[in-house]
Amino acid sequence: MTHDASPSAPAAALPERHPVPSDAPTTVRLIGIDLARGLAVLGMYSAHVGPDVTVGGPVGFLLETARGRSSALFAVLAGFSLIIITGRPHPRPGRAGRQAAVRVAIRAVALLALGYALTALGTEVEVILSCYGLLFLTVLPLHRLRAATLAQIAAVGALILPQVLYAIRKSIEEGGWADAVVQADPLARISGTDGVVELLFTGDYPALTWAPFLIAGMAVARLDLTRPGIRSRLALTGGALAVLGYGGSWLALHLVPHALSVISAATGGGSASSAWWSDTVGEPENGTPLAWLLVAAPHSQTTLSVLGNTGVAFVVIAGCLTVADRMPRLTRLTRPVSAVGAMALTAYVLHIVALWLLTDVWPVSAVEDETMSGLPALLAFIAATMLLATAWTRRFRRGPLEHLLHTATRPARYVR
Repeated sequence: MTHDASPSAPAAALPERHPVPSDAPTTVRLIGIDLARGLAVLGMYSAHVGPDVTVGGPVGFLLETARGRSSALFAVLAGFSLIIITGRPHPRPGRAGRQAAVRVAIRAVALLALGYALTALGTEVEVILSCYGLLFLTVLPLHRLRAATLAQIAAVGALILPQVLYAIRKSIEEGGWADAVVQADPLARISGTDGVVELLFTGDYPALTWAPFLIAGMAVARLDLTRPGIRSRLALTGGALAVLGYGGSWLALHLVPHALSVISAATGGGSASSAWWSDTVGEPENGTPLAWLLVAAPHSQTTLSVLGNTGVAFVVIAGCLTVADRMPRLTRLTRPVSAVGAMALTAYVLHIVALWLLTDVWPVSAVEDETMSGLPALLAFIAATMLLATAWTRRFRRGPLEHLLHTATRPARYVR
């Protein structure tokens, strides 16, 4: 199993189904966003359950396409969701704005705690919820900015923060100062993890390089998605970013002398030729070489990977919005996927709990099988989730955990 995650399944924890002001997104656009979230959930499932990408063929290609890019899509949608709560296309003013900010903060703390609770189950899934909680708190002060400003901040973050993270990780490898921080960190003692150091720097979802995803999603949410041509521009921008990220990585790996051999040696003989796209390259084992910054593989935490994954997320969002707006028949056919997206936090948590229960009862079960025989387990997870989500959303506005999270934010009503 790999460490793809959810926003943003957790991302879906943010949007609300309660009455909203007239400047809020239309139902059509919410359906499109739910559809994008649903696709991200299914992509996450493919990373956590069933075959590995090395099975090859069409199935392997689809699995490889979802790997890493699903979690990035969740993160972008998480930023979109934050803006929905705090007001779009314009931020809520005055008391309403302060209440919305407190609601986001409460949700962030709840996701932080829920993430650590799921991590304590000991599954092989690298849970992203705690990272989301920290990221919501980190980017919340930016929620009143315009789309152009948010896009600029996201771009600067994507260009600079991966290099900062690389430098910090190298200093940790060489100096070991992080151990002292972990020992003094109360969060580390409570959670049994490396605490803040892991959330910011050393984890699979370091906030330092995942913040640009959320900020990019905030920028998209600030756009008037009903304007003619705006979705096409979003798709074209996404395509350009994907080519710049993945194509730039491919060129760099082949043009920079010895880059491929250095990366292959650092990963213990990993497939360096696929490092521009696939996580089959593996991860550095004994120190991270400078050439690693040329990689665009999922979870490589480089500028090129952030650009490429953000681009894919933009294309998917634009496509889902177009389907919801222009293709009613296809929208009806994809309703089960949209239903999953509408209660994505519940779907995310349930699949981790299910993996914990299944691997505890059947340690050699199909859910751990990385060959093609694991495909039925993946399809079973997907079918069960879509069936449950469709039945639930026919009767309720929110998923079970979404409802609990909404209830937890009620104290925000007392903010003056």
